[in-house]
Amino acid sequence: MLRQFELVEAVRSYDPTADEALLNRAYVYAMKMHGSQLRASGDPYFAHPIQVAGILTDYRLDTATIVTALLHDVVEDTSATRDDIAAMFGEEIASLVEGVTKLSRLELQAEHTRQAENLRKFILAISKDVRVLLVKLADRLHNMRTLKHVKPEKRERISRETLEVYAPLGRSIGIHSIASELEELAFEHLNPTARTAIERRLEALKLEHGRAIDGVSREVERVLEEAGVHARVFGRQKTPYSIWRKLQRKSVGFSSLSDIYGFRVIVETEDDCYRALGVIHRAWPMVPERFKDFISTPKSNNYRSLHTTVVGPSGLRIEMQIRTDAMDRVAEDGVAAHWAYKNHAYGFDKEAMEKDGGRDPLQNLRHLVQVIEHGEGGEDW
Repeated sequence: MLRQFELVEAVRSYDPTADEALLNRAYVYAMKMHGSQLRASGDPYFAHPIQVAGILTDYRLDTATIVTALLHDVVEDTSATRDDIAAMFGEEIASLVEGVTKLSRLELQAEHTRQAENLRKFILAISKDVRVLLVKLADRLHNMRTLKHVKPEKRERISRETLEVYAPLGRSIGIHSIASELEELAFEHLNPTARTAIERRLEALKLEHGRAIDGVSREVERVLEEAGVHARVFGRQKTPYSIWRKLQRKSVGFSSLSDIYGFRVIVETEDDCYRALGVIHRAWPMVPERFKDFISTPKSNNYRSLHTTVVGPSGLRIEMQIRTDAMDRVAEDGVAAHWAYKNHAYGFDKEAMEKDGGRDPLQNLRHLVQVIEHGEGGEDW
C-alpha cells in the first residue's frame, strides 16, 4: 500500500503544482471513514482506494482525479454524503465521486432486458466526464488483481462483467494497457484450462523459434539504420486471451496463426513511419492483404499506427506496428496520454489531442447510448 507521502510524491513528480494539502486531506479522510472495514482478503478496506489512486498516478492524471480515487467508495460504503464531500473537497470532486458512486450502484443484472437498460444508464453516467470512467477502470483493475479472495460464483460474475463491459469501455477510450490486463485477469478465472494450454504452446514456440525471434529486432534496426531511418525495434508476444479470441473468431487451430509474435518499430516522425514501411517492404516480402494504415485513418479511440506483416528474417511471418513515441503512448494509455500542462494548469489538453489528430474520447460512448436507445437493445453493442 502506498504511504501518504509516497502518493503525494508520485503526483508531484509529474505535476509540481499539485495541491499537496488536498491530497493529504483526502488520504486521511479515506482512512478515517473506512476505519476498521475489511476486504474479503482480510486487508484493511482503505488500502483499496489508496491502490486505485496509485494506479492512476501511473497515468499521470490530475489531482482532482487522484482525490476522487481516494474517496470513490466513501459515499457508497460509509456515512459520508455528497454534501460532506462538496464541503470538504469542492464541487468538482463531489461531482466526480457522485459519478463513480452511480456506477457502483448499477450492477449489471443477469436478465437480458435489464442488462440493456442498465448499460444505457451506465454509459450515460460516464459520458459527461471521462475521469469518472478512468477511476472506475482503475477500481475494477485493483478488484480483479485481488479477485482470488472472492467466492467462486461471485468471481465468475465479476470476471464476465469485466470481459463484457469494462474491458471494451477501456478500449473505447484507448486505454489498451488497462483493458488488456482486465481481459487477461478475467480469462484466467473464466477459462483457466484454455489459458494454461495456450501458455504451454507459447512456451514451446519460444523454445523452437526463440533464437531467431531474438535476432529479428537487431536485423530490422540494422536495415532501417542503413537506409537512414533511426528506429527502436522490440518484439512482443500476443497475450493468451487475444490468441484465444482470434482462435474463436477465425475457427482455426493454433498452428494457423501467423502473428503470435509481433514487432513494434518506434521512429521519430510521422514521415519516418512511411519511410520505414517502404524500407521494410523492400527488404522482406509483404504478406498480401495484411497492410493497414491507421495513421491516415485513425481508429475511433484515436489509435494511430501502420500495420504490416512480412516474411522476415529466417523465413518467419512477423507482424509489425510502425509508429512514433507519441502514437505509442496514445496506443497504450489512450485518453490519459493527453493530460499535460496548459496555461500553467495541469489537466486534460483537448487542443493538443485534436492537434495530434484525435477526437473527443467520449464520442464513442455517446454513440453507444444512441445505439442502445434506438437500436435493438444491448446486443447491438
